[in-house]
Amino acid sequence: MVKEIEKTGIPVVHICTVVPISLTVGANRIVPAIAIPHPLGNPNLTMEEEYELRKKIVEKALEALTTEVDGQTVFED
Repeated sequence: MVKEIEKTGIPVVHICTVVPISLTVGANRIVPAIAIPHPLGNPNLTMEEEYELRKKIVEKALEALTTEVDGQTVFED
């Protein structure tokens, strides 16, 4: 679905826990997430720590969204 949306000219960021799968399906902007059961969080953290973790992932996704890419790009920390 990511590739189909991008064909219309709308940039898409794929936040995922298994980067090789995103690469296989052809996503262009890939942001690694935390873990399969909790992609955007960690229940072992305090509320404040988890907020910061989520904020960091969303900020990385926004950075990826506004970055011109030529092909597949993984936006690491």
